[in-house]
Amino acid sequence: MSGNNPQFYELRAAGLTRRLKKVRVAEHLVIASFVMLGDTKLIEACADALLPLLPKDEIDMLVCLEAKGIPLTHALAVRLGVDYITVRKSVKSYMENPLVVEVQSITTAGTQLLVMDGVDRAKVEGRRICVVDDVVSTGGSLRSVERLLAEAGAKVVAKTAVLLEEGGYDGSDLVFLERLPVFPD
Repeated sequence: MSGNNPQFYELRAAGLTRRLKKVRVAEHLVIASFVMLGDTKLIEACADALLPLLPKDEIDMLVCLEAKGIPLTHALAVRLGVDYITVRKSVKSYMENPLVVEVQSITTAGTQLLVMDGVDRAKVEGRRICVVDDVVSTGGSLRSVERLLAEAGAKVVAKTAVLLEEGGYDGSDLVFLERLPVFPD
C-alpha cells in the first residue's frame, strides 16, 4: 500500500516504483490499475529486466495483444532483434481472412474477440513465438492467443508479462517480474 491511502497500491517493478489507483472491475473485486502506456522509463526498465529471463535463442518473433502491451513488445523486439505482430480485439476492414477466437477478460465487460489478420498469420506460420502482455490475471487471454497461434501454425516457446495478477493463473509457465494482488471486498 502507498502510505495510509487505501485508494492506491504501491508497485515496485524493474527498480522503479509506481502508485497504482485501485479500480472496481466487478461487484466484489478491486484491482490496482497498471497502465504502462506512455511511461517510457518503466517500459524500458521492464524490457531490460525481462530480457535476461527469456530463452533468447529460441524466439523467432513476438506476439502481443492490443493495446497496453504494444510498447513493451516493441522494446523487447528491438533488444532481441526480431519482429512482432499485434493481435487485435476486433476485425478490421483491411484484414484478409482473419483468424478469430473469443476470450473473457476480468478487465473487459463481456466477451471480447482476439483477431489475427491473415497477413500476420503468414508471418507467424512455422515460427517460434514469445507472447508478451502487460498483466496476466486469469490466463484466459494467453490461452486464447495460444489457440490462435496454434491455428496459424506457430509454436509458443515463451510467455512473458510485467505482472502476474492474483486472478487464478498459477504463472508456472510465465516469465514475469512481480506479482500484483487483487482486493476482494
